Parts: sequence; C-alpha cells; structure tokens
Amino acid sequence: MSNVEDWKKWEGRTDGKFPLRQWLGGSDHSAVFLTERVGHPEKVAIKLIAADAGADRQLARWRAAAQVSHPHLMRIHDAGRCRIDGESLLYLVMEYAEEDLAQILPQRALAPNEVTDLLPPLLDALSYLHGQGFVHGRVKPSNVHATGDLLKLSTDQITQIVSSTELDSVPRRRDVYDAPETAAGIVSPAGDVWSIGVTLVAALTQNVSFESPSRGVATSRDPDPPDTVPQPFRGIARECLHLDPKRRCSLAEIQARLQPEGRSVAAALEAPPMPEPANRRVPIFVAAIVVLMALVIGLVIFRSRGTKAPAPAPAPEPSITTALPVPQNPPDAASAPAPNPPAHEPVAPARKSIAAGGDVLHQVLPEVPQSARNTITGTVRIGVEVEVDSSGKVTSAQFKSAGPSPYFARLAMQAARDWQFTPTASTWVIQFRIKRTSTQASAQRIKR
Repeated sequence: MSNVEDWKKWEGRTDGKFPLRQWLGGSDHSAVFLTERVGHPEKVAIKLIAADAGADRQLARWRAAAQVSHPHLMRIHDAGRCRIDGESLLYLVMEYAEEDLAQILPQRALAPNEVTDLLPPLLDALSYLHGQGFVHGRVKPSNVHATGDLLKLSTDQITQIVSSTELDSVPRRRDVYDAPETAAGIVSPAGDVWSIGVTLVAALTQNVSFESPSRGVATSRDPDPPDTVPQPFRGIARECLHLDPKRRCSLAEIQARLQPEGRSVAAALEAPPMPEPANRRVPIFVAAIVVLMALVIGLVIFRSRGTKAPAPAPAPEPSITTALPVPQNPPDAASAPAPNPPAHEPVAPARKSIAAGGDVLHQVLPEVPQSARNTITGTVRIGVEVEVDSSGKVTSAQFKSAGPSPYFARLAMQAARDWQFTPTASTWVIQFRIKRTSTQASAQRIKR
C-alpha cells in the first residue's frame, strides 16, 4: 500500500475470516480495523501490514508474542497471511482498546498522581516480558492503552531475545522514544527503560522537551529532563536516560523510587535517644508495659459503663440531580482533614457516591482530577443508557451520547455502571454534565 487512503477503501469488507468493520487508524505501512471473531462477543481489532521479505520473521514474532499472558499486556488472538484485492498481507487479531495515552496528551498533561497510577502497571508488564525473554521495544504513549479499567501495553511489536543484548537485522530507531542504540540494531531490556523515561517526560509535559542525540550524531552528554518535571519523576527520568545502557536504572529501582519508605524526616535530623545505664533499661521497659495495660483496662471499663451516644440526625436526601463543587485550588490530600474522622483510622480519598431518594437509590459521580477539569471550556455532556434488572442493579450500559472526549466518556461509563435503582426491571438514561467546578448527574426512565 502506498498511502492511508488506499487502506481506508477496505472499510466494510466482509469477504474473509475477519470482516473489516470500522477504520480505527493506520499509516502508509499498516492499517487497523474493528473486527469480530465468530462465537466471541467482545470487540477485537485487526492489524494489516504488507507481506514483504521479512514476513516469515514477523509472523514468528507475532506467534511468540501470542504466548505471553499478563493483565497489563494486550492479548493476541490470531495471526497469519491473507490476500485482499491481490495484495499479499499479514494480519494480526488483537484485543481492542478504547483509547491510548497519545489521544489524551494533546488535550492535557497528566497530573503527578495520575502518573503514579500509570507507571506500576507498565513496570509490571515490562518486568514480566523481560523475565520471559522478551523486550517491548516500542514503549510510547500511543502504545499505552486503556481497556475497561486497565492500562495495557501493546504486544504487536515485542521481540524475543536469546541474550541480554541482541542485534536486530533491521535498524529500528524511529523517534526519541527509541533508545539511541537501536539505531545500530541493538535491542535489550535497557532500551525499554530509556523509553519509560521519555514517556514519563511526555506524560507530565505533553511533549519531549529535552534534546536527544540524533541518529549518527556522537555525543557524551545525557539528556536532561526539564525542571518543570516534579520529583520523584525527574530523578527517575534522569536515571532512565543515560546514553550508556549499562548506567540506566532497573525497573525495580523505578518502582522503589515511586514507593519510598514512609519516613518524613531524615534520620540525621532526628534527635538521638539519651543513653541509659544498662541496669535501668529493663525496669523502664516493664513499667511502660504495666502503664499501657492499665490504660487498656481502664478504657474497656469506661466503655462498658458508659452510655451510648445519641445517633446523629439523618441528613436530608438530595434530589436525583446532584452537583458536587470542586475548589479551584484543592488542598493537598494528605493534609486536608475529612469531616470528623475517627482518631484511629487514616483519612483516605473515597469515590464520590451519593445516596438518592425516589427511584434512584444510589448515584456515583465520575472521578475527574482537577487537572482534567482545567481543560474544560463550557460543559462536557455525556449520556449513558443503562439496563436495570429486577434487583435494581445495572446489568449493561451503552453510550447515548459519548461527548467530545473519550477520556471523560470512560469516566462517566465507569460511574454509570455503579448506579442502583428501585428493584424493577427498567431502562434509564443517565446524563452527566462535567464542568470545571462541578459535576452534575440526572436520570430519566425511558422504559419499564
């Protein structure tokens, strides 16, 4: 094929094992369509590429990749050869993804807490691949997919290696996400670490704003992530982006930086305990245990004799339409106290759910980060039609109107599935209205 328009002409073709339904995207070298498998209701995608001189090797790669199985890797269902209008092609049938990170970044950068959620699934998937003797080779935003509630890496370009470093017969460096050594055909797990570093910078800044060595240009200077990248991500990116593959950090070291030990004050700043004579340490320790036991016994007696506190008055029930204002400058989650938290329980952010009166018994509003709200102009309107069973639970959901953004639509769909209604089989349309400062939801029954 010579251009994208030639690929697009095949949209709607049904004369084959896998019908070419909706065109999903492609380039001059490949095309991806929505398709289906006989006897399987879930959506799948089919990728087509021209069968050139390296076709046998590519098929062998795909079939090896089909053997890997991990929750954060896209599944491969089938691969083989076909002909369409006289063109000899290779096809790959794989799991369908609703969106990828490359679709979100033009709209907004990810917030640090979102990147904290993004990295562990990717690191887990790469650790699994490396342990199985594979490298991914193309970690970048367009290959980080969202399928349902899971983040997954693509698998159509992974490569099986027989040693820690292997020469590829075809030099593969195509952009800054590829490690510099791939220009010489070298693929290794260290190359995936480089790609993680670049993807990290792109996710937080919406672009790769540091200079990287061009192909064929010799330099000894490592790329420096911009100062706008917050810690610990800037330090992680810097350790990923060493030109020398042997100096790059490991996946385990990245994970460790994301989850530092729970210590807020450096040990050097803590006052050392006063030394005590050896013969006094045991008596003081015993005395402390006695005091602690006395406190516990006293607390138990007090509770057993005390009177029960009066139950709080029930809060008024909100209407079916609910608005939750969001402050423009929300306080840090670690320092903002929840109303009247129990002294023995940590305060943790919870998903926004609202008990509702009438036919709607329980509402759940989409969890929209403020960084995402800041990209909204006006109101994002999303309609979700839900089927409710005789127990009042949502059994299926589909978009009535998905709105302009796949990101916000996915959040709304996740929330709609958790609504609960009066125990009667019925059909409802839930309307979500997401603004910069609030989220509103309303429901209308359209069928009993």
